[in-house]
Amino acid sequence: MSDIVKYQTQGRVAVITLNRPEARNAINGDVAQGMEAAIDKMEADNEVWVGIITANTEGQERPVFSAGADLKALNSGQAAQLYTEKGGFGGFVYRDRKKPVIVAVDGLATAGGCELVLAADLVVATTRSAFGLAEVKRNLIAGAGGLFRLPRAIGQAAAMEAILTGEPIPAARAYELGLLSRLVEPGKALDAAMELALKICEAAPLAVWASRKVVLASATADDETLIRMTNEGFAAVFASEDTKEGLTAFIEKRPPKWAGR
Repeated sequence: MSDIVKYQTQGRVAVITLNRPEARNAINGDVAQGMEAAIDKMEADNEVWVGIITANTEGQERPVFSAGADLKALNSGQAAQLYTEKGGFGGFVYRDRKKPVIVAVDGLATAGGCELVLAADLVVATTRSAFGLAEVKRNLIAGAGGLFRLPRAIGQAAAMEAILTGEPIPAARAYELGLLSRLVEPGKALDAAMELALKICEAAPLAVWASRKVVLASATADDETLIRMTNEGFAAVFASEDTKEGLTAFIEKRPPKWAGR
């Protein structure tokens, strides 16, 4: 895997780092391929239950999580390289996966960078962060999910203003609108995301993954479909080894030891 996207594990958590600070972590072909490879690795590792996406902002005067698509790549006819077969833009925004991903933002996430954020399951950000879809300022539109994910996350009125003006939403306002799970001091995003990831890892992974699937579907599916999905998820989880462990641990008044099966 290229160093342009770093991958490391800390216990049950995979940490994926965008590592192109000199280009404001803009998405080019190498970043897209690196991100797809990182998600592949996370999904295939049975010892990893949760992922975190963060960004290296070292040396940046004004920290940028990601400025979105590399406009030099777009202008030179390399637009197709910013997409992958499994993940779409950035190798991530449309990726089908079972494990939750937390994004840790300490700086500006704009255009495609914001769309990476919107594709994650939980967002932790610092007070100096901001989130925007600036495409209209360049005669482009947000083509990687932002036009429908942002309204779902913060409501149509606030999203419409952000999308039509191209102006970023400050972190404090994004927290008020419900985009962020946690708002922390500058430099603390990754620590807070790790704390949240470890808390998720205390829960049974199969139950977490099944619950996540239904919650995501609730944005678009009808009640009949959601009831079916819930029943199927409940049956699969209940039949697993971890259900007996969870019940036994409760009776014995001890922490459960999840196996993920």
